[in-house]
Amino acid sequence: MIDTLDWQFPLPRTHTGMLQANATMGIMTWGKGSTLSITIGRADLWDHRGGMQWTDSQNYHDIRRCLEANDEPGLQALFVTDTETEEGQPDRPSVIPVGCIDLGLGEDAVLQTGSLNMKTGDVEVIYTQGGNSRSLTMTLSMDAHVLAIQFGDGDEARVSDRPSWDTLGDTLGNISFSPPRRLADDAIGGWVQDLPADPGIAVLRKWSGDTLWIVTARGENEDAALDAGRALLDEWSARGIGELRESNDGWWKDYWSDVPALELPNESLEALYAYGMYKFAGFSQPGGTAGTLQGPWIEEYRMPPWSSDYHFNINVQMCYWPAFKGNRLAHLMPLFELIFSWKDTLRENARLFIGIDDGYMLPHAVDDRCTCMGSFWTGCIDHGCTAWVAQMMYDYSTYSGDTEFLRAKAYPFMKGAMRVYEAMLERDGDRFVLPVSVSPEYRGDRMDAWGANASFQLACVHRLAENLQAAAATLDESPNPNWQDIRDGLPKACIVGAGDQASIGLWEDLDLEQSHRHHSHLAAICPFDTIDIEGEDWATIVQQSIRQWVWKGMGEWSGWCVPWASMLQSRLGNGDIAELLLTIWESVYTNEGRGTLHDCGYPGFTVMGAGKAYLKSGICIEIMQLDAGFGAVVAIQDMLLHSRRGVHHVFRGVPKSWSDCSFDGMLTEGGFLVSAGRKEGRTENVTIRAQRDGVIRIANPWDGSVTANSTTSGERRLEGETLDLDLKAGEDITLHAVE
Repeated sequence: MIDTLDWQFPLPRTHTGMLQANATMGIMTWGKGSTLSITIGRADLWDHRGGMQWTDSQNYHDIRRCLEANDEPGLQALFVTDTETEEGQPDRPSVIPVGCIDLGLGEDAVLQTGSLNMKTGDVEVIYTQGGNSRSLTMTLSMDAHVLAIQFGDGDEARVSDRPSWDTLGDTLGNISFSPPRRLADDAIGGWVQDLPADPGIAVLRKWSGDTLWIVTARGENEDAALDAGRALLDEWSARGIGELRESNDGWWKDYWSDVPALELPNESLEALYAYGMYKFAGFSQPGGTAGTLQGPWIEEYRMPPWSSDYHFNINVQMCYWPAFKGNRLAHLMPLFELIFSWKDTLRENARLFIGIDDGYMLPHAVDDRCTCMGSFWTGCIDHGCTAWVAQMMYDYSTYSGDTEFLRAKAYPFMKGAMRVYEAMLERDGDRFVLPVSVSPEYRGDRMDAWGANASFQLACVHRLAENLQAAAATLDESPNPNWQDIRDGLPKACIVGAGDQASIGLWEDLDLEQSHRHHSHLAAICPFDTIDIEGEDWATIVQQSIRQWVWKGMGEWSGWCVPWASMLQSRLGNGDIAELLLTIWESVYTNEGRGTLHDCGYPGFTVMGAGKAYLKSGICIEIMQLDAGFGAVVAIQDMLLHSRRGVHHVFRGVPKSWSDCSFDGMLTEGGFLVSAGRKEGRTENVTIRAQRDGVIRIANPWDGSVTANSTTSGERRLEGETLDLDLKAGEDITLHAVE
């Protein structure tokens, strides 16, 4: 697997930079000519003012009444709150940009290349000066908010500070920020930025021999932040670069030791996978800040788009998908711990919305205190956000075998999520109906952006009900009989049309009418896997649904929806288009520095952003989000291995042109580690290691009989389209075709 990646200067914009992070402090290294720029971000630097607290006016019954009466003024009035914008106050919370430090390398210096060693996390920058090649190496601690930049012997740089205030002074001043305090100390440079209602931040730097040390620190006020920063700077400049690198080397060695290794004939996809798993470490490491839309990589020149908040209608979930098959389950904990800290708020939301005391309800966009980011009514009532998080928690328990987490945390959360759906569902004879439901962002927040039995919500309910029953069995508890009643009486999707023209619709009487970035009506296929796409009841419907989806095209797609589309195609066995979609995504939705974009990078493919990289003023409007890059990681994994209705499919999504490829140690449900090789267009072997007792079901990769060699039970012969393997903890079994 690829260990290093190279960049060619100039890297002219912040989001073209090389990335380093420890899940809270992020570094983007970019620049041109003789100036190397180091943008510093903090994922935890929130201004918590503004936003919307849920009130009793935002209740299901009044919302439904307004929708059914087409009473738009009435609906809008329900979402007017006491947090409307006041002078000097922001309208919603936001992560705040930190700033940038520029290194002037000398008048005749020219930046040449950058190299990222993904095995150590170090960045090396090569530049020329006076006809000679010179270099510097950047090391960001994975345990402390410390960056060390080591220069060659005798090399030096002129250092200048650019707090975000230098670009955003008017914006920040309008919401009651004061200018930063700039340090005049000859030994220590940098600045301290106070926040109006939250702890401030210090960015400090100093030279120690040939090394420039840069730290960030938080404090309740300027002096406290400054004291914390000075202490951190003194500590690490005394400990030295050697100790920092030794600590980092151990961290990264541990990280990569059990990340699945891939060997692919498509070098671009192999690089996407390697860089994605590298970034995932810096986005999500245990003990760090739970990752937002941009994680710790916040630009210095503007307020981050969408406040770099937590979007739970796909974005957060996609960002964390690599944790599962990537075998980094501990990296889910910062997110789960954050959500569990909101339990009182989530329970109160459910009480106010639907009138129950034992539910949990999570709006689609919140800050790190679960404050709603605004009055986008369709997002506020999109209960699929809660159900999707519940699925993540259950999946963690099935991958890890952590029964105590399931019992104490996940199962209660899952039940709370279902209670809200139970209160919303109504009986229609022997059937259930969800009378008011939405499909994420379809028709925005228009008065017609809703309907009965939205397919997305139906898939969420069925996945939640299935998982609840399975969790109850694992915990030896009695399942609520309502869960089976719901599974029996609630449609799995909303079907539009009849016969061979039947397809999955958005909601009742609404087929997909236009290109749309959310493939949510297809969520029963992926990610919720609630229908058998090859079964007699669904095969024709699925094919017609995909035909309608392809016909409406990609004209309104954003970056993150392309990997999702690839995952859908992998499940259908369409490996060629699964690969092509990822190739298109890399071309259209990444910039020249591998930055992952929400909007297209150039015009002609989609209308999302229309490819406008700059405003006339020259200020970049490039929107970087992390979700698509992490989605691409999982889409690549899915080409090699995915499960459908409990059956694992090996190489189901690889293109016909992939004659040789392999993967090693990919984690899947049940705690099994799967490895497989493909030679000359044919699966050569599949090896499964059981980390605990359990049964894994594998779709037979060959047409006929299979030889199974077990480390504990010897050799046996298997037959059938599906192979059921009952394995013991520590057992390895290797499958081959019978020649």
